[in-house]
Amino acid sequence: MAGSGKTTLIQRINSHLHATHRNGYIINMDPAVTHLPYGANIDIRDTVKYKNVMKQYNLGPNGGILTSCNLFATRFDQVIQLCEKPRDPPLEYIIVDTPGQIEIFTWSASGAIVTELFASSFPTLVAYVVDTPRVANPQTFMSNMLQACSILYKTKLPMLLLFNKVDVVRHDFALDWMSDFDSYTAALEADSSYAATLSRSLALVLDSFYANMRSAGVSAVTGEGMEEMLQQVAECAKEYQDFYVPELDKARKDKAAREEARQQREMAKLQADMAATGLGGGAAGAGAGAGPSGPGKAAEKAAEEEEDDEEEEEEQEDMEEDDEDEDE
Repeated sequence: MAGSGKTTLIQRINSHLHATHRNGYIINMDPAVTHLPYGANIDIRDTVKYKNVMKQYNLGPNGGILTSCNLFATRFDQVIQLCEKPRDPPLEYIIVDTPGQIEIFTWSASGAIVTELFASSFPTLVAYVVDTPRVANPQTFMSNMLQACSILYKTKLPMLLLFNKVDVVRHDFALDWMSDFDSYTAALEADSSYAATLSRSLALVLDSFYANMRSAGVSAVTGEGMEEMLQQVAECAKEYQDFYVPELDKARKDKAAREEARQQREMAKLQADMAATGLGGGAAGAGAGAGPSGPGKAAEKAAEEEEDDEEEEEEQEDMEEDDEDEDE
């Protein structure tokens, strides 16, 4: 979510990985960021110039970010190759800093390409960073949960809710709202607006969503909650292996089966076209030796043509002899 301290949190995670001697790899996918507080191993800004894209295609800020990400995603297979490159010690974590606008990354072509390529190569999860002080408002909380639910629906990957800025406001109230419907409705009691009523109804709908959601409270400023977050990341990796990998294998097998069926249909169509144009009949005649276009008929036709040629030559010779007699 934009403004939740996502980039600052990644800087804190990077510092924690270095301090605990864990090998991490960071990729910046936000082309509009002016300053990164961490050293990115791969930076989209080195490949795509955000302001040049805006100028060239006559786009606004969001359109420029979206187009820049789409352009970068066309070569993202090279990024995956760099991540897969053997290292000593091997990589333990790959962190991708995405644009904060949900519509720019999650629901765009570039977002789908990036998440699918990573998910087909590495255990992958989506970390949704929540601005804890802001979601102290019940309706804002519900809005954030709906966004998280939409991301989960789109990617179908394990999700981790990271409640940032717990050094300012503790996230206990959010955990309480997620586990106790009555507690959340009590927070909305003083509000009788349509939005509040809708939030109450949605809280019931999201009950199963909350039940399977992992979360952790963190602080990008103080570093609180880093180890708890990494523990939850490990649990999400197990969930990836248990649920996502079987679905991925099934999808690959289905794709292979569809491709084989397509090839068989194309081959059947080709054979039918060859038979219709006579190519297939010639081959059949050659095998049987008796069809209208087989070798027996072809030999007879050739013999007839040779006899006709000989007759024409004899007639020509007779005419020439007659002309010589007349001249004498």
